[in-house]
Amino acid sequence: MDIRFGVVTVSDRSASGERVDASGPILVDAIRIQGWSVNKVVIIPDDLERIKATLATWADSDQVDVILTTGGTGFAPRDVTPEGTQAILERLVPGIPEVMRAESLKITPHAMLSRMTAGIRKNTLIINLPGSPKAALENFHVIKPVLEHAVKLLKDDPGSEQGHLATKQ
Repeated sequence: MDIRFGVVTVSDRSASGERVDASGPILVDAIRIQGWSVNKVVIIPDDLERIKATLATWADSDQVDVILTTGGTGFAPRDVTPEGTQAILERLVPGIPEVMRAESLKITPHAMLSRMTAGIRKNTLIINLPGSPKAALENFHVIKPVLEHAVKLLKDDPGSEQGHLATKQ
């Protein structure tokens, strides 16, 4: 199954050209390695209104099934990606960030400082990832196994129920 992705890097420094974006491209490569499509990519500043507008527009466009954000999930005053994401979501998906944090805690105690969130708008799953390229990729690998099933459920695919059937022993 092809999954159509959008990747949003949220970073004042990358948006201004002061720093090269490393997280966005590493996620794009990881997505494509899976055989999935990347339909939209953008770098935007840590601006609440811009985050909300980008995520809502993309989710409402029916051009992406999953939007991954990278950056803006920490404690810095301008880290507002979770707030921007939550403002446009229709339903939260708390299990995704819970598992990402739990797995990341096995690597670094700093994982408990991450404010990642995830949820659904229309038929699009939106997931915040950390801004560090290493952490963004690690967290992508944590969520990767459930993405196909999640998209099938969002598309009301009749085959999605196969993931819920008990196996006979």
